[in-house]
Amino acid sequence: MALPWALAVLSLLPLLDARSPVCANFTAAPLTNSTLDRLSGKWFYIAGASRNPEFKEAAKTFQAAFFYFALNHTEDTIELRQYLTVGNHCVYESSILNVHRENKTISKREKDKERVVSMILTTDPKIYMLAQDPDDEQNNPSLPRPPTQASQHPHPAPLLTPAADKPEVTSEQLKVLHEAIECKGLDKSEIIYADVKKDQCGPLEKQHEEERKKTNEEPQEDAEQG
Repeated sequence: MALPWALAVLSLLPLLDARSPVCANFTAAPLTNSTLDRLSGKWFYIAGASRNPEFKEAAKTFQAAFFYFALNHTEDTIELRQYLTVGNHCVYESSILNVHRENKTISKREKDKERVVSMILTTDPKIYMLAQDPDDEQNNPSLPRPPTQASQHPHPAPLLTPAADKPEVTSEQLKVLHEAIECKGLDKSEIIYADVKKDQCGPLEKQHEEERKKTNEEPQEDAEQG
């Protein structure tokens, strides 16, 4: 599935308003070990924002989502495990993402396409955003642009996907996300929110945790027996 990567986890256009000191806080983060470590662990998909009609229609089919990032600094890769609720059903996917420190992007190979994202840090370490340039041919080689976008927005706004370490954000965190989204050229009305109450992946996540725990215990048992 291409959309979950676009949602959950993007090459960012320079859309910041230079006149706004607030917007200077929402730039693509340098991918150092320190900033990448902020991605490690479990995260919840909060919302998606874009003007692209194809993205909007697809985003409406996703009721809830959460995912795990496991970092490998040596190989500059990230293991992505994502749990998506679509049509009241749980869909699980795992993949490997590649870190490109030199241009501040993270990518995922999907058939003949390379999905490219940038991480946007906020003042709150418990929330961040991933941004995808909708005009990047690597991301969407045949994606049509809405007729009004060319005239009203010469630099199309990116796809933005806020994530948080909790399924529901506070009012203060929501304010930060709204500021970031507006700084990227989008309006709050263009945000499509997830609904954690519709999540159907809890049982599968628990099953996977038990399986991993059992797998981790087996080598220890074998060593004791040996």
